[in-house]
Amino acid sequence: MKNVDLRKLTKAMEKSLDNKRFEHTMGVEYTAAALAMRYGASVEKALLAGLLHDCAKCLSDEKRLAVCEKHNISINDIERRNPSLLHAKVGSFLAMDEYHVEDFEVINAILNHTTGRPGMSLLEKIVFIADYIEPNRKNAPNLDEIRRLAFTDLNKALVYILKDTLDYLGSKGTETDPMTRKTYEYYCEKAEKITEKGYAYGE
Repeated sequence: MKNVDLRKLTKAMEKSLDNKRFEHTMGVEYTAAALAMRYGASVEKALLAGLLHDCAKCLSDEKRLAVCEKHNISINDIERRNPSLLHAKVGSFLAMDEYHVEDFEVINAILNHTTGRPGMSLLEKIVFIADYIEPNRKNAPNLDEIRRLAFTDLNKALVYILKDTLDYLGSKGTETDPMTRKTYEYYCEKAEKITEKGYAYGE
């Protein structure tokens, strides 16, 4: 990955995000770097993906839809009804188009940080989990346990987060992106298979 000016990007995020979202972003960047050090991932990539993961979060719904339509980014029916769900797709595009990120591992980590996906890379897991456990987050269920798990078993932390997310959205009657459930079912099945074989979680 070519050298990236994180200071310059940080200033850009400070301008484009509201105060609360920028504070969250700094927390995710910090936590992603810590997890990368723990699991031997690229700290530079973790910092970059954490910094840019919500770069489209403060755009209007109209703007997110317009970016998708202009650049032929696919939109499913749930996303069209709930354009806020598009911030990860639009953010991954902006990371390439506006912030000149060329590393596709970083792009995919931004793209999949809200729903996850079956077969996530180490960096994708790190950013997904960092988004949930960063220090500024206060009210998520089972947060203390998930924070502990994040530094001992990424896949278990992933399953906890996905389950709690699905439970929360279900309790609110909120539409859920089908990929979230697919990801949850994939990692539940993987955990069962690996447990039966008697060795630790893999990728």
